Amino acid sequence: MRSRTLLFMSLGGIAVVWLAVVLYIGSHSPQAAATSSTGRADVGGSFELMNHEGRMVSDASFRGKYMLVYFGYTFCPDVCPTTLSTMAEAIEILGYEGRDVIPIFITVDPDRDTPEHLATYVRYFHPRLVALTGTRDQVARAAKAYRIYYARVPEPGNDPDSYLVDHSSLVFLMDREGRYMTHFSHGTEASEMAEKIRSLL
Repeated sequence: MRSRTLLFMSLGGIAVVWLAVVLYIGSHSPQAAATSSTGRADVGGSFELMNHEGRMVSDASFRGKYMLVYFGYTFCPDVCPTTLSTMAEAIEILGYEGRDVIPIFITVDPDRDTPEHLATYVRYFHPRLVALTGTRDQVARAAKAYRIYYARVPEPGNDPDSYLVDHSSLVFLMDREGRYMTHFSHGTEASEMAEKIRSLL
């Protein structure tokens, strides 16, 4: 378990460095002139996925709200439940100030994370938590928009359903128009997350 935790923490660190490089390169390219002039990173975008209640939603479904977005999967042994718990605690700390912050969990394991399975999973975290899944292509498009890395890692044995998923462990805060505001790396304390979110609301 410790080795898995170290693996995911390492991946989270790599993801932060990778994101910083991407944003630096993007902000210095001609195509990104408008982005760099407004100070907004080119992270996020359109998606169409199914929520844990079986309804199709898109990024536009959350307009007017702040989205706190995390990509993970329900079979994740430690990093994902820890991060979702941190998100939930941060929203509780915000209290009434955080009433328009919607925590969103997008699976990177759509084969196993069905709407029915996600519906059970979200109950363990926060009543406002929205879990999203879809086809492999739909999930891939959403992950690409948020610059998320993920890859299936088979576990020893011949069971094709026995695998982990390596993935970036970043939490993104998006504004009321679905635009990037900031992100949090794995290990960020709930109080720190709440304080940063409060300063941006």
